[in-house]
Amino acid sequence: MIKNYLTIAFRTLLKNRTYSLINAIGLSVGTLCCLYILMFVTNQYSYDKHHTKAKNIYRVTSTLIASGEKHQMATCSPIIAPALKSDFPEIEQFTRVIPTIDVGRHLLHYQEKSIYEKDAFFVDSTFFNVFTYHFVFGNPMAALVEPYSVVLLQPMAEKLFGETDPTGKTIEIDNAYGNHDFKVTGVVDESLGNTHIPARMFFTMNSGGIGNVVRHSNTWASQNFTYTYIKLNANTDAAAFERKLPAFLDKYGREDLKARGMEKQLHLQPINSIHTTSGYEADIAVPVSASFLNILLLIALLIQIIACINFMNLATARASKRATEIGVRKATGANQRDLIRQFMGESFLLSALSILIALPLLFILLPYLNQITNTNIHLSLLNNPTLWLILSGITVVTGLLAGSYPAFYLSNFQTINVIKGNFSNRVSAGGIRRSLVIFQFATSVFLIVGIIVIFRQLQYIKNKDLGFKPGQTLVFSFYTDESKQQMNSFASDLKELSAVNAISKSTNYLSQAVPRDHGVFLAGDDAATSVNVQEIISDESFVTANGINLISGRDFKSDDLGKVLVNESMVKRLGLKPEGAPGTLLYSRYGSGPESHVEIVGVMKDFNYSSLRDDVRPFMLSYDPHESDLSHLIVSVNSNNYEPLLKKITTLWQKDLSNTPFEYRFLDHEVNNQYKSEKTMSRIINSFTLMAIFISCLGLFGLTAYNAEQKKKEIGVRKIMGASVVKLTFSLSQDFLKLVLVSIIIAMPLAWYAMKVWLENFAYRTNLSWWIFTLAGALALGIALLTVSWQSWKAATRNPVDALRYE
Repeated sequence: MIKNYLTIAFRTLLKNRTYSLINAIGLSVGTLCCLYILMFVTNQYSYDKHHTKAKNIYRVTSTLIASGEKHQMATCSPIIAPALKSDFPEIEQFTRVIPTIDVGRHLLHYQEKSIYEKDAFFVDSTFFNVFTYHFVFGNPMAALVEPYSVVLLQPMAEKLFGETDPTGKTIEIDNAYGNHDFKVTGVVDESLGNTHIPARMFFTMNSGGIGNVVRHSNTWASQNFTYTYIKLNANTDAAAFERKLPAFLDKYGREDLKARGMEKQLHLQPINSIHTTSGYEADIAVPVSASFLNILLLIALLIQIIACINFMNLATARASKRATEIGVRKATGANQRDLIRQFMGESFLLSALSILIALPLLFILLPYLNQITNTNIHLSLLNNPTLWLILSGITVVTGLLAGSYPAFYLSNFQTINVIKGNFSNRVSAGGIRRSLVIFQFATSVFLIVGIIVIFRQLQYIKNKDLGFKPGQTLVFSFYTDESKQQMNSFASDLKELSAVNAISKSTNYLSQAVPRDHGVFLAGDDAATSVNVQEIISDESFVTANGINLISGRDFKSDDLGKVLVNESMVKRLGLKPEGAPGTLLYSRYGSGPESHVEIVGVMKDFNYSSLRDDVRPFMLSYDPHESDLSHLIVSVNSNNYEPLLKKITTLWQKDLSNTPFEYRFLDHEVNNQYKSEKTMSRIINSFTLMAIFISCLGLFGLTAYNAEQKKKEIGVRKIMGASVVKLTFSLSQDFLKLVLVSIIIAMPLAWYAMKVWLENFAYRTNLSWWIFTLAGALALGIALLTVSWQSWKAATRNPVDALRYE
């Protein structure tokens, strides 16, 4: 019986090649898109699921409330982790992780090889007791026990040692913490799965530098820079354990928090949710938005539905062609169930065929698709049960979705009516067909609006006046003590170049995360009323080099130690006026120590020193040209011809810093890099929207072709009676174009609401102008018009004799 169904299905597909081809292409393209999106989303949700007892591992996060501001932090104070382990037997183990963002890159030496590397982390010796990594070389339980030991990621180890076992060998690491010898105690790879910790090497916490700060920290309120992880015992209820944390924090931190005028709460975040949860400040890496993944899943579903609609529409439109077949089969004993099985079999066969076409296409297009999504997904059929599950799911769902309505519709023909030549059905397909076309193009219009709005927002971000001038600005970073000692010589040589306008040294460059922040208050107030301010330390040229405007007071002078510049937002938070702020003293206090103060000498116009997703926060620029953490040189130039300029700069670098690899950044590129996730989202939606439009047009093309075929005699008669080609083309096209107009009307309010919600993620955003929706509607209508009118014109220009010769 099954063989019989398959035989009939194959014959039907071959007999109707044009419509079978349209269905096969549509379903194959839809399946390709759907399959890749499902693989991408599955990959994003796979992060940190490979760790042993992953369900018991949690990150301890903090909610800080100070001066009326609430901050949800991915971090907490260093002292919290060991105190938790000491107080609660429910905790099997803990570890702390500190990224070396403030250090930047690390210069590694081994024999004659020297390389710059970033993404290094200080971790407790218990790190590999909590997290599971595949050790290529070394022992995970002992890897980070010795002081100044380091575990390397395999790609990095191969740069220094090739494929040999490097355990026990010593490498020299030069960074902002000094020059130290580290013993390589292990090499790991990421073959077990993805992780939210983007590390290339792990230093044991007992290695000086920030590790000393972590191990000796005793504050419960401040120093919230530590990523803390705990592994609970197997039978521990995480929710019940979390309810114990307020009393724990009150027991140890009450006085410290009270002295600083802060409130603090601790929470547990499941390890496998970190990569897909947004909203935490100072996260260890940029997470992917769960709402974005949901949007992708919705797009995948819509694309597959659009492809299935093509199948349904063409199948029901061609019902009269198969009515005789159905009548004969019913007359010879086939019941409705048999016919449903036959037509569902055709649907499943076409669905399976689309998979067979989509898979090799996916192999070919995978590098391009990975480039669009900025991921590295591999397609392995032999050892990937998840992929087989996805493939099976797509085949079954597509077969059911595409075949169910045509199967019930076609099997519902009455035998006696068909034999008499009456092909009407108790189920009306025309209305459903029109509804499905409307759905297809409403979806396409919705996605086109998304493309335009996202593009407009990215252009707005690119062109918005940030309050400083990132263009024609170079940034040079100095990560080691040796390179910092040559920083002044290099800066002096750069000043001799005619293309250089200004040079400034600072702890950070604009658009980079600002790790320094603390509370300040006015005379007569105290820490309880302090305003949290982010701080960059610089020399007297920072304002000039970055093109920042002052609205009152003056810029720094060479003897302004202890003086600061503040922004407008800072002045407003303090209750001051810009013109009266210069000369005001700002006080701060750390713990039980004495008060210290600085003096405001000028007020800067607000500028977006961080992402446009956020409002401008209180900001302070402190003058101290001798600060040891001045590790960035900001160079403003007056030329766009960078090639000869960089050649001259390279010569100066080799003269002053011959032992340091030459690196530079363009500040405007760094600013734009803040929006990588939005650019990725734009590329993804652009690409898959084009696929959705293509599939919709393919279905419209097929329906128009079939409609023209059905009306060929009518067209022939009307041409003989004098109807023009234009009139005939319009007559054949108008019904479909009306459906597209209805779809535009339906899609517009939905698209407006969705884009309004998305834009609310940005503090600074473009407007949803009326012309965006007009343009989207015009594009959809134009695409549909081209698709429909082409087939209609072909039908209208046929020789009427061909249609009427047998009448």
